[in-house]
Amino acid sequence: MITARSLVKHYGDFPALDDVTFDLDDARILGVIGHNGAGKTTLLKIMAGLIAPTAGSLVVDGIDVTRRPLDLKRNLGYLPEESRLYETMTTDAYLAFFGEIYGLSKPVIRERRDVLLDSLALEADGKKIGELSKGMKRKVAIARSLMHDPDLLIYDEPTSGLDPMTSRSVLDYVKSLRERGKTVIFSAHNLFQVEEACDLVLILRRGKVVANGTMPELRETFGSLTYQVFFRIPDPAAFATSVGYSASDGRYLAEARSVEELNRTTAALAADGATIERIESHYPTLEEMLLKIGR
Repeated sequence: MITARSLVKHYGDFPALDDVTFDLDDARILGVIGHNGAGKTTLLKIMAGLIAPTAGSLVVDGIDVTRRPLDLKRNLGYLPEESRLYETMTTDAYLAFFGEIYGLSKPVIRERRDVLLDSLALEADGKKIGELSKGMKRKVAIARSLMHDPDLLIYDEPTSGLDPMTSRSVLDYVKSLRERGKTVIFSAHNLFQVEEACDLVLILRRGKVVANGTMPELRETFGSLTYQVFFRIPDPAAFATSVGYSASDGRYLAEARSVEELNRTTAALAADGATIERIESHYPTLEEMLLKIGR
């Protein structure tokens, strides 16, 4: 269980975080999003015990992170946006090195290393880390964060700069960690990934929490279900209707915000000579929410 209360962080006179409060149950994935400069990385660093807040409290599984950051790190896996790896080492040696740092025995190191290499589709082929692709390096960094089998994982942009296939592989792996009882907090600019993977989403704007909840809760906050009616018209120049619609690249679209309005819209369009092609339900996306919030 994570409990954050009124977290504040100032860099000089600049308020990077301002009264950030939220709760997160175990075995959940929390996505932290916002425009550049919203305070995402600052929040993740505070949660990882790397920097101290100016004010407020953060308790993780009974550990007061502001007072006992070292106790937290024993059960924490942290992945910064830019991972600095020991590029002259092989993947095997690198993971074994960090296993030793965490005090693991050689049999446990071999077992966990083999499981992680297999799970992340990493081949220990003797290459040095510096010879690996960016995607493979990212997977090595994720494996490193898991060598000591922590319950809390904090990942800053885990799929940043990866190709679509590697990005999908990493995201699927992050989702699988929840099924193993891990709690994951990650930030991402890829909002589709956040929508897909996260149980809860925290939206920051200029260091403040502007929204926090599940995707259904956020959709209700920023606009509920709408219906999109796509239709064709035989002669656009002569088409006249009382229904408001938009046109783009030969496509015609009308929107309705209730079933009753949808019925009126489709009936009016049909009476005016339009042919209904399809009707789609539409919830506001995280991208649309951020646009509404503004910078």
